[in-house]
Formats: sequence, structure tokens, C-alpha cells
Amino acid sequence: MPKFFINSNQIENENIIIIGEDVNHIKNVLRMKIDDEITVCNIDDSSNYLAKINEFDKTKIICKISEKFQTTTESNIKVHIYQGLPKADKMELIIQKSVELGVDAITPVEMKRCVVKLDGKDKIKKTERWQKIAEVAAKQCGRDIIPEICNIKNIKEIAEDFSSYNAVLLCYENEKNLFLKKALKEMENVSVNEELKIAVIIGPEGGIDISEVEFMEQKGARVISLGNRILRTETVALSLLSIIMYEFERNEI
Repeated sequence: MPKFFINSNQIENENIIIIGEDVNHIKNVLRMKIDDEITVCNIDDSSNYLAKINEFDKTKIICKISEKFQTTTESNIKVHIYQGLPKADKMELIIQKSVELGVDAITPVEMKRCVVKLDGKDKIKKTERWQKIAEVAAKQCGRDIIPEICNIKNIKEIAEDFSSYNAVLLCYENEKNLFLKKALKEMENVSVNEELKIAVIIGPEGGIDISEVEFMEQKGARVISLGNRILRTETVALSLLSIIMYEFERNEI
């Protein structure tokens, strides 16, 4: 069943008012009719509603609430991906699949070995496009939030965030001592009732420069190896998210 996101101000008594681009999507893409049902999520409090279409207008669709319910799609694990800017459309793939796997937020990061260089206007346009991709992916996989695609930052700026996490894992192909499995094992002492917050730092195609690795390690990041094979930058986030969710996520039905 199609899912759409709203804010609290779009709920009026027993009605939900659909506005914006979703109006065209419901009318002209999905070709839905009066009495068709949709699922609606209020991103202000993660409440979900089953609603029936009552009325079409040029700029809005009025739906009648049939049922309010809660879901368990969101994880107790909050993973924030700090992704070195990759080339071409790889960032779009990383965002789409990371949202499906349960990422909480993604920050694009400018690093020394990034081939992509964006100026002020391009940064804004890219971030807006990436946020839209996150929204579409969140709808598709039934999320109760739209993960935030944060503004592009540099190494020094992201280091200011490190104290907010239970662990900051920096993926580095030249690390030979600390492997991901051991790093995750050491995190098992965190209470299962606590919301676990993990930051993952991933380099661009050329990897992370050693000077950046040393700087972030001094700021509290743990440098880890992902194994004997070097992964493409667009593979790392998907691999790590899958493993972290498998290890720590509480499955509640």
C-alpha cells in the first residue's frame, strides 16, 4: 500500500490533507480513486494512519482517517554515515540503499582525495536532490522517518560530532590490527535497552588520506579494517549497515 509523509498541521480532526508533490503522484502516477486507501505517517511523532481518499482538489487531497497505528520499522540503532563524496551517481545509490537498511542520517564529506568538487550553489542543489531520494526510499520501504541528508561538511567539522556517539568507526584499508568484528564485539556491553548511536566514516574512491586518518583518530575515531579485500566506496555503507543491524537491532513484532 502506498505510504506518504505529512506534518501535524496536515491533520484536521478526522481528516488528513495531502499537499505538494504527493497530490500529483496519487492522482496521475498511481491513478488512485475515491475510497482507495493509503498509509500516512506523521513525521512529527512517527504516528501512522490508514486513510481513505474522500476528495480530490487541484492542490490537495482530503483523506478520512480509518485507523491510527504504530509500527516497529525504526531501529534502536542509530547509524550516521559520514560518506566521502564519490563520483557520478554513486551517492544516490548509497543514500537509497542505506535508507532501506535503516540509516538514521548521512553526511557527505569533503576529503583530500575526493574527485568531486562542489561550490556553494551546487552543494545546495545536490543536498536537496539527495534529500528527495531519501524521502522516496523511505516511502518505498515503509520507514517512519525520512533520514536526514545533512549539509556537506569537511573533516574538521565532522570531528566536532564525535562525542555524540557510543562509537565512531573509521574504515581504513591500511589498518591491520583492529577488525570490524572485534570492534563490534567490544560494543556488546552497551545495554540492550539503550539507544546505540554509531558513526561510520567512509572514504571516497581514492580512500582517506593518512593525515585525515590521524586527525580523526586523535579526535576519538576508532580506525578499523573491513577485512582482506578492499571494497568500493559504494559497497562499504551497505555492508556495514547490514552487519551492524544484524548484530544489535532488536526485532520486535
